[in-house]
Amino acid sequence: MSLVTTKDMLLDAQIKHYGVGAFNVENMEMVMGVIEAAETLHSPVILQTTPSTVDYGGLNQYYASVKAAAERASVPVALHLDHGNSFKLAIQALREGYTSIMIDGSQEVLEVNAAMTKRVVSVCRQCHIPVEGELGRVGGKEDHLEGGSSGLTSPEEAEYFVILTGIDSLAVSIGTAHGIYKGTPDIRIDLLKEIKKKVTVPLVLHGTSGVNDETVRSCIEEGICKVNYATDLRIAYSQGVRQILDEDRSVIDPKIYGEMGRELVKRYVTNKILICKSNGRG
Repeated sequence: MSLVTTKDMLLDAQIKHYGVGAFNVENMEMVMGVIEAAETLHSPVILQTTPSTVDYGGLNQYYASVKAAAERASVPVALHLDHGNSFKLAIQALREGYTSIMIDGSQEVLEVNAAMTKRVVSVCRQCHIPVEGELGRVGGKEDHLEGGSSGLTSPEEAEYFVILTGIDSLAVSIGTAHGIYKGTPDIRIDLLKEIKKKVTVPLVLHGTSGVNDETVRSCIEEGICKVNYATDLRIAYSQGVRQILDEDRSVIDPKIYGEMGRELVKRYVTNKILICKSNGRG
């Protein structure tokens, strides 16, 4: 199946009250593990790359890898630019063939964020590629993305932002953080409910690695349609590699330890697809 956009995926999730898992990938093995899990459970799936991942391998490298895997798959697969940090990068990803674009101006003041986001939307709309924006600041750190202290999303500002920019989905800050949590996160379901009352576009939850599964289910019930996972995938892949190398230091074939990394990614993604209830939706 050819790569698809996230537009219909998220609208279907919004109507039918489930979430679509969005998984950050760093290499071929992670791409394969994510899609194998989606195939097993007949689930739509979103694969994502951040700016630091793009810096490491290049947009064309990740596009080619995901495109090849998607063409072998029988389920809908989208390729999303996660936390696009500039107009230039967003348009480069669009031109390369990414089927979903995020422009993250959340560290800017509202008007600057809105202007940056609206500019990206105006270009992507001509190509029928959906755009995700972010309002409020998801705290913590992931890659070289420094969220600093979190700033929760205002429902009133969310309504204004969505109308002004024309975005297709909105990432909200309700207490999650990027990276590894140092304590138990305080997820504001009450705030999510208020945001949902103000906006009609599908909502996105970032920083979900480490969040209790029951809390994720509650967020989906209250309007979250796209659920992002990154840190835990890196942990799973790295654990697989370490397991093989710790058991036998003589192993030198990357396929051997790469296969175990892929398998642990697949197991993790399988679990999260079930949590999001997207199984059988592909």
